[in-house]
Amino acid sequence: MAIHLIGELGAGKTTLARGLIRALGHRGAVKSPTYTLVEPYVISGLYLYHFDFYRFVDARELRDAGLAEYFNESAVCVVEWPEKAPGLRAPDLAIALETGDAGGRVAVLTAATANGNQCIEALKRSF
Repeated sequence: MAIHLIGELGAGKTTLARGLIRALGHRGAVKSPTYTLVEPYVISGLYLYHFDFYRFVDARELRDAGLAEYFNESAVCVVEWPEKAPGLRAPDLAIALETGDAGGRVAVLTAATANGNQCIEALKRSF
C-alpha cells in the first residue's frame, strides 16, 4: 500500500506519519527521514517505510537511490513530498494537509484503489 502525504512545508506531514506509526503500535522513536530518505519500521509483522523526498532535485534520484524496490506488495509506504519523485507508484490513499482556522489542520483523503477506500471506511467507522 502507498500513502502519499501532500502539503506545504509545516503542514503536518511528519506529525501525521508519526501518529500513524505510533497508532500501529511502534513504541520506539519515530525519526523524520528528511536526511536518510527512508526510515523502516516492522510492527507486528507489518513492514512500513516512511519516506521523505523533500531534498530530491532530480527525477532520477528515486531510481538512483534504489528506493523503488521498497514499493512492493508486502509493504506499506508512507511518502512525504511524493511530487518530488516522478515515476513513483501511484498512491492507494492520498492525504492532502492544509492549515485550517486557528492554526489547526484540515486533511482531505482521496482513495484511488480498493485498499484506499477500505482505509477511509475504517476511519469513518472510528468517528
